[in-house]
Amino acid sequence: MNLNDAQKKSVVEWIAQGMKLSEIQRRINSEFGIVMTYIEVRFLVDDLKLTPKDPEPPKPVAVAGGQSPGDSTIGGPANMKGEPEKGMSEANQGVPPGGGVSVKVATVARPGALVSGSVTFSDGNSAEWHLDQTGRLGLSPKLPGYKPSPADLEAFQIELQEELQKLGF
Repeated sequence: MNLNDAQKKSVVEWIAQGMKLSEIQRRINSEFGIVMTYIEVRFLVDDLKLTPKDPEPPKPVAVAGGQSPGDSTIGGPANMKGEPEKGMSEANQGVPPGGGVSVKVATVARPGALVSGSVTFSDGNSAEWHLDQTGRLGLSPKLPGYKPSPADLEAFQIELQEELQKLGF
């Protein structure tokens, strides 16, 4: 779908403001009445020779309290809205640049899980995660007793949702 020059200028401004492609997709629909898929928005931004800005990483928060080793459930059913989802790149291994939370989705889910993978938190600690068929999210830290900060957990859940959306979950 082609946009006129004024609409393209708006997209350029939105990219300059730091909007993500999914936000631009929603705005094109709401402001221009044009329905575009996520990939179409991606191609549009590429055609305009624009590069979306990386979001500022969350500030590290001190880890408080302990947790018993093994799996723990983080909240109830996962929030899957059916919005266009993004995939996880293989480059997100180890401590993430800028100290944020990095989520990786495994190509093969662990037994009993709908989907699984790994996460590296802002303090460098990592864990394995899984989402079961009932929508429960489980987290198994590699360091026994490790408990990520509430800010890291929130960032993890947001990043996980975005990664799963990329893959069509």
